[in-house]
Amino acid sequence: MARKKGRDISGWLIVDKPAGVNSTAVVAKVRWALDAKKAGHAGTLDPDATGVLAVALGEATKTVPIVTDALKCYDFTVNWGAETATDDASGEVVRRSDTRPTAAQVEAALARFTGEIMQVPPAFSAVKVEGERAYDLAREGVEMELAARPLWVESLVLLEAGADTARLEMVCGKGGYVRSIARDLGRELGCLGHVAHLRRTWSGPFEAEDGVAFDRIDREAQDWLDGQVLPLETGLTDLPMLRATPEGAIRIRNGNPGEVTGGAEWGELVWVADATGPVCIGRYQGGMVQPERVFNL
Repeated sequence: MARKKGRDISGWLIVDKPAGVNSTAVVAKVRWALDAKKAGHAGTLDPDATGVLAVALGEATKTVPIVTDALKCYDFTVNWGAETATDDASGEVVRRSDTRPTAAQVEAALARFTGEIMQVPPAFSAVKVEGERAYDLAREGVEMELAARPLWVESLVLLEAGADTARLEMVCGKGGYVRSIARDLGRELGCLGHVAHLRRTWSGPFEAEDGVAFDRIDREAQDWLDGQVLPLETGLTDLPMLRATPEGAIRIRNGNPGEVTGGAEWGELVWVADATGPVCIGRYQGGMVQPERVFNL
């Protein structure tokens, strides 16, 4: 029997992911519930983390890199006094400390974790090491040294401080590991630490409070879920929008530079629409746009 291909549905379904389910499982459930031909997500969340998981459907998968590159906000709690193998509460404790920082000490240390920083990913992460995932090697007991990577941290602020915990909020760019922040902050303060709770409150244009609860995906009818799907262009709000002329839209849809109205910086990434909707993502070239991703809507 031939496999059913699914519907041509394009847009974004924002899920408020619960703890205990991984990002791939959320995408699979959304794709099944909507009978979508194609789906993907814009930024993995750890299984124990909650919050925004933006699921792209159909042609919206072409905009995933735009949302992945956008700033994201995390609300998280660090437990002091122990470092774990996974840098969160699910891992085995590998080191302990009786030292505890004051709120003032935590505040003072945060400045060293803002701006352009270098961050070593957790051993249990999806980073590839010689073609294999770091978490697979870590589970096998392989010792490895992961290379530090640059990360832009827009802000890192202390929200609450307890005797053994600190609740923080971080806004950062692509590729940030909150678990690494907790680990490195604990080392910096001499008290050790790991993430106890983690929630992504927003990602680019998408807010957790607007997301569909994961358990509703099973329970609701398909037409209700269809009504929750946001337009493809919702993921493009960080880019300038230009209008294609009728002739320009035809050329762009054929993969050629096309004429547009409106302006941007030369070489700037923009998105283009016409009277029927989104046409492409491309580079502005003085009255023309060279398409990089053409939408087949």
